[in-house]
Amino acid sequence: LKWIVMLAPLAIVFYMSFGINKMSASKAQTTFWVFAALMGLSLSSILLVYTGLSVTRVFFISSATFGAMSIYGYTTKRDLTKFGSFLMMGLIGIIIASLVNIFLKSSMMYFAISIIGVLIFVGLTAYDTQKIKNMYVASDSGELVGKKAVMGALTLYLDFINLFIMLLRLFGQRR
Repeated sequence: LKWIVMLAPLAIVFYMSFGINKMSASKAQTTFWVFAALMGLSLSSILLVYTGLSVTRVFFISSATFGAMSIYGYTTKRDLTKFGSFLMMGLIGIIIASLVNIFLKSSMMYFAISIIGVLIFVGLTAYDTQKIKNMYVASDSGELVGKKAVMGALTLYLDFINLFIMLLRLFGQRR
């Protein structure tokens, strides 16, 4: 059951990413809410590892950072699309480094991954917000807008969760 709760959100992200064009907007919304519920279950285990106070503190730090970067991404006149490929390469890099570090168990690498991860997810928050804003401005109508909204929500949700986890790794107090 533990593995199902941990891996199901990842499976749903892949399902939504590759299957969004085949599903209706309402099915996409339902799938998103199932994903959010499973993520909540999956993340509840952090309270077993970190103190409640540090989780709360890091949540508010993450919220403020996410909000500030989202506002920046929404209001800036600067075109952030040129950072997209760099941020995606960085994301792939931290995923690979995290997988390698499962075997190496290096605390220094864990620390570096967390710092780089914070920088990447801060950048992705601004980038994704601007991308969603630009998609909305050039929006289509009806069903497609609903699907884009769900995928935008999923993207920002993942940015927030990953930013929160990276900050928790850096500043969370373990039990």
